[in-house]
Amino acid sequence: MNEKTIIAPSVLSADFSRLGEEVEAVCRAGADWIHLDVMDGHFVPNITFGPPVIKALRDRTDKVFDCHLMIAPPTPYLGAFACAGCDIITVHAEATTHLDRSLQAIRDVGCKAGVSLNPSTPESVIEYVLDRLDLVLLMTVNPGFGGQDFIPAVVDKVRRVKAMIGGRPIHIEIDGGVTPESAPLVAAAGADVLVAGSAVFKGGSEEHYARNIAAIRAASDGAIRKAA
Repeated sequence: MNEKTIIAPSVLSADFSRLGEEVEAVCRAGADWIHLDVMDGHFVPNITFGPPVIKALRDRTDKVFDCHLMIAPPTPYLGAFACAGCDIITVHAEATTHLDRSLQAIRDVGCKAGVSLNPSTPESVIEYVLDRLDLVLLMTVNPGFGGQDFIPAVVDKVRRVKAMIGGRPIHIEIDGGVTPESAPLVAAAGADVLVAGSAVFKGGSEEHYARNIAAIRAASDGAIRKAA
């Protein structure tokens, strides 16, 4: 839906000892959104952060806060994440019994609504909630940890989701193993938002972040132009 790829660095790969400064640096380096990976140690085998940390970061930038909830159940906590300053809240289809209700609840707290699918989850589970969605997040790794290798089989899934969406104004976001090498594959298939953690934050300085973001953007935008 966009001619320009949206790059959403995941702060999961940032230096947590100076997280606010890292958010500011990556925004200056060219980030479009800030991706917030929230994990509960239950739905996924890791624990990250919650609403208080997000709220503490909110005044560091006016960029879109793209909150990816890897928690179960997600619905009781939606209000807290909205109050913390999230603009988009994405829940996993696998983590909620009543997906349609959860998506309505996200809209009710004033946020845009997203749904995420694990690599092995078929896209058919979102067929009847498409009109509730602003974003579909496709995991290209198994959720829980950063730095995993990209799963190529999800590229065909991106194409199928793109076909399902049709003319609806819904973003397709990719999370997991995004690099300048994998970005063109998913961009050509129809993805327009790329989450990158270690591929953006490697090097540890704003100068490195700028080069890393530019490399991912150039690779993905080039693939989109070729596919057009």
